[in-house]
Amino acid sequence: MKISGTFKTKDFKPGILAPSPEIQTGLPTGVATMEKLYSGDIEGRSATLFSAAFNPATAKGAYCAMESFEGSLKGRHGTFNFIHSAATSGMDRLNEFFSIVEGSGTDDLHNISGSGGMRVDPDGTHHIWFDVVGLS
Repeated sequence: MKISGTFKTKDFKPGILAPSPEIQTGLPTGVATMEKLYSGDIEGRSATLFSAAFNPATAKGAYCAMESFEGSLKGRHGTFNFIHSAATSGMDRLNEFFSIVEGSGTDDLHNISGSGGMRVDPDGTHHIWFDVVGLS
């Protein structure tokens, strides 16, 4: 079942975390936390752990994120985790990976698993979808 919605990022907080050993590469590396607010068939919020190697001047880089979601999918309430990553060479999304963490669901979402994806419109609207199994 495909479930889609939009989200807005709230409370983006860059963190201070230096890898050990620290290795300098051609892109700045960083971590952040953020909250996302979802609407549409996906209603709720998520707490996100975000890491990236990204150059804002060239818009090139990649990220990895772990999200803990709380809310509802098409009226089914609960919590679950999902992970995603992608790269960009400017205004695109390349090599996207997106997976719901099996075993992380609670309440109405306790059997959730599957995949999904994201896209960003030119006007900055962020879209998300889940291709889920395990919901009845």
